[in-house]
Amino acid sequence: MNSKRWIALIAAVVLFAFSIGFRFTMQLTSSFMNDVFDIEDDFIEETMIEDGDMSNRIAKLSLRGQIMETEQATFASVEGFNEERLIEQIERAGEDDTIKAILFEVDSPGGDVGITSHIHRQITEMQEEYEKPIYVTMGSSAASGGYYVSAPADKIFAEPSTLTGSIGVIMQSINFGGFLEKHGVDFMTIKSDKHKDIMSPARDMTKEEKKIMQSMVDEMYDEFIDVVVDGRGMDEGTVRELADGRVYTGKQAEENGLVDEVGTYDDALAALKDDYDLEDAAVIEYNNNLDFFTSFGASMNNLFNKDNLNLDTIKSMVQQSNEPRILYMN
Repeated sequence: MNSKRWIALIAAVVLFAFSIGFRFTMQLTSSFMNDVFDIEDDFIEETMIEDGDMSNRIAKLSLRGQIMETEQATFASVEGFNEERLIEQIERAGEDDTIKAILFEVDSPGGDVGITSHIHRQITEMQEEYEKPIYVTMGSSAASGGYYVSAPADKIFAEPSTLTGSIGVIMQSINFGGFLEKHGVDFMTIKSDKHKDIMSPARDMTKEEKKIMQSMVDEMYDEFIDVVVDGRGMDEGTVRELADGRVYTGKQAEENGLVDEVGTYDDALAALKDDYDLEDAAVIEYNNNLDFFTSFGASMNNLFNKDNLNLDTIKSMVQQSNEPRILYMN
């Protein structure tokens, strides 16, 4: 081996060792920061959006992106939707006596049925216990699960271009059976009973299996209908007519009673202040991180995990095909 190759090999080893050492250091630092500042459970930093009366405040909460389970946000990983963080914020807004109202910004196409239901339940429980008004302001999309969590609000604002509604439930899976047979691939399955591999990607579903899965989807659909009926105070028959899975623009949603007004974030905030005599209220937003440290940690974590992005994506696709979910998803 010539000298150039030796130099290249040594450089590669040094870089690899640095990468491993850096990841290990970041993990230790993450754990240390979480323990010292209690980030994992209790640390919620507030950012002032508008100055005002600190004894009468409005809390802005946000739900952005797909409502899907993600890894626990830590010092080195802060991206993506995080259910626990949002639940903590809802609880904090309810318990804080200086918070008199909540402005909930929703921009989501929906997602996992269980997580969506959990967020909805947390909102309604907070309303019942603390009797604080919640206004929703919709972004570009507040469909399916995004609408589900919005429905309990005292008033809903949607922009003209907002896509909302999509009241319904969906379950999908990929069937590789024909492809496998064409290429001579045998998919071996050993199961305890006939329905253990229901919705297997390697074969067609039987009529009985379709009936079973349809009953589950129908049950979740009925639950969605109840949420809209209770939240919007609408007749069940009317809701079912609207709930055929289609999306509505903000204006169409207003005409059908799914939202209260067509307006922007500023319109929703102004209305909330006016309706509850909070013109002088301070407006705050919750954060769940130490800005500099978490941003730096996330950037470094992404930098040293670039090579794994494609592999992780493939793994995710395979996992989803093997574990179909019932979704409130547009």
